Amino acid sequence: MGAHSLYGPLADPSADAGYPDDHPSRVGFFTDTSVCIGCKACEVACKEWNALPADGVTDRGAGGDVLGMAGMGYDNTGGLGASTYRHVAFVEQRVPASRAAQTDLGMPSMDLPGADGSGGDATEVRWLMSSDVCKHCTHAACLDVCPTGSLIRTEHGTVLVQEDICNGCGYCIPACPYGVIDQRPGDGRAFKCTMCQDRLGSGLAPACATACPTESIQFGPLDELRERADARVAELQEQGVTEARLYGHDPDDGVGGDGAFFLLLDEPEVYGLPPDPVVTTRDLPSMWRHAAAAALTVAGTVAAAFLGARR
Repeated sequence: MGAHSLYGPLADPSADAGYPDDHPSRVGFFTDTSVCIGCKACEVACKEWNALPADGVTDRGAGGDVLGMAGMGYDNTGGLGASTYRHVAFVEQRVPASRAAQTDLGMPSMDLPGADGSGGDATEVRWLMSSDVCKHCTHAACLDVCPTGSLIRTEHGTVLVQEDICNGCGYCIPACPYGVIDQRPGDGRAFKCTMCQDRLGSGLAPACATACPTESIQFGPLDELRERADARVAELQEQGVTEARLYGHDPDDGVGGDGAFFLLLDEPEVYGLPPDPVVTTRDLPSMWRHAAAAALTVAGTVAAAFLGARR
């Protein structure tokens, strides 16, 4: 497909979707988790702008303590879903003090004695925080399986659910390699991050990026964000943060690169992200070819049997 290949550094999904050459540049998110403070401003801004219903357990016990997930930690939303387009993950780790010192980027930590109680190697509890969101994949399997055209590629390169066309079939939910798309109870239709399509059309940045006080969530042309991310990783590694890495940044990965990618300080699994996401519909073309060949074979066999019987 030349310069508009689904894979590679020149990928242009909007052009592949039929938009003219003068369409806007592809935009996306770069989330730098090393400066996320877990304030949840992005979650609040997203819910307010998109008029999303509240979620999370908020019941209180007799003593006034919050029960359930909201009482067990700081994560009251639990994960991405039909009513949560941005989710701030709080990952609590107990690591050797030397390792915690390497990643001391302003995150709160607590000194603890050795795990065996002998006063051996000291450990620390560190927090890893990350604001997750739909990845707006270069090759989005959800687009492949939607039977109504509800899921579309926009002129900005993002993936959008048109709620008024969605019939609630749910095919897109298992197709997403990140488990992002969900159906809202009592509604049935699919919902996910729109990257604030209405704001993009007015030249505004998405609400979450606008509200982020530390610039952990950065929005802009995807090519510029990738360059910025490369420089940031190099900076952290020079400071001794050897675990700093990019996730969803590589255009040669299993989904052709993400429109929303991340700087992580540990393995993707620690943040609840799949280590090697792939396009779940990648085998569909070969499956259709095999099905067509099988159908022709069956048709040929039936025709031969019919002609033989007539003779």
